[in-house]
Amino acid sequence: MILPSTYTAALLLTFLTMLCWGSWANTTKMTGRWRFELFYFDYAFGVLLTATILALTFGEMGSELTFRDNLLIVRKQALFFGFLAGVVFNLANMLLVAAISLAGMAVAFPVGIGLALVIGVVWSYILNPQGNPAFLFSGALLLVAGIILVSRAYKSLTAARDAARAKEWKHKRQPPPRTGAKALGISLACGALMGSFYPLVEISKQGDLGLRAYSVGFIFAVGVFVSTPFFNIVFMNVPVQGQPVKFVEYFRGTAKQHLLGVLGGVIWTVGAVANFAAASAPPEVQVGPAISYAIGQGAVLVSTLWGLLYWREFKGAPTLAKVLVALMIALFVAGLGLIAIAPLYA
Repeated sequence: MILPSTYTAALLLTFLTMLCWGSWANTTKMTGRWRFELFYFDYAFGVLLTATILALTFGEMGSELTFRDNLLIVRKQALFFGFLAGVVFNLANMLLVAAISLAGMAVAFPVGIGLALVIGVVWSYILNPQGNPAFLFSGALLLVAGIILVSRAYKSLTAARDAARAKEWKHKRQPPPRTGAKALGISLACGALMGSFYPLVEISKQGDLGLRAYSVGFIFAVGVFVSTPFFNIVFMNVPVQGQPVKFVEYFRGTAKQHLLGVLGGVIWTVGAVANFAAASAPPEVQVGPAISYAIGQGAVLVSTLWGLLYWREFKGAPTLAKVLVALMIALFVAGLGLIAIAPLYA
């Protein structure tokens, strides 16, 4: 297996994770009105395809234990936890995509991934402490503060939009439709689950007979792919928005919509395997799972920037909302900086 041999390389991989995890959701918005339940079938295929290719290429190179050799000697308990991590993540990610379909990236990511950040960093550090805890958790707190600010900013934006929508519905004898509370609840459920999958990944990697970076990526992807039809049955029959959708609708999607789904899975998995590899580097250059996970959650910042600059989700927002977003960006830069230098002051 090819793993980073320097701290700089390991750190760069964690930033690659941040970019990938913060960007893949663009593919859901680019599909237009394509239902997220149908999008997710292609996404799950993209996850498995990418994990398999990476395992059979980079996982078979270098002087470390190869991907196939690792699968031959790994203990069954490690396989179980790696698979379970994929299943738990998959349900959390489907909830995230559902929240995006209701309220957009800049609401779903800060709330859902923000909660996941708190849970995941704490558990990962308990399982494998790496870096100066004062710097690490101070950085995490700054990120959490930034997440709170951007959530408040979107609350201000939503209030303004609700007021405008109420005027449009004034002539009707029913209140305007609102999805804010539902989106918030789904995002919180996503965060509670999302923060649990990474510790399961770490448990599956423990010991000489545990999974390694590329093998855990593959087993994780199998968990995602296998569980998708079961979870999607619920989402398709009890939709978070709109009418129930039949599977036959999947075959009515355009080639572009299907390819975007696969691309979303490819982008996310590249980030995930980069994260696993960074956390599996030799101890002397290792970033550590807590630090790796925390920087990866900088995806919240990346996704917010996509929403601001590309999708223009704050167009027409109140001045307060724009100020809060600017403060959030500053806090994220400071927080990520503290997390990045935490190992230097251990």
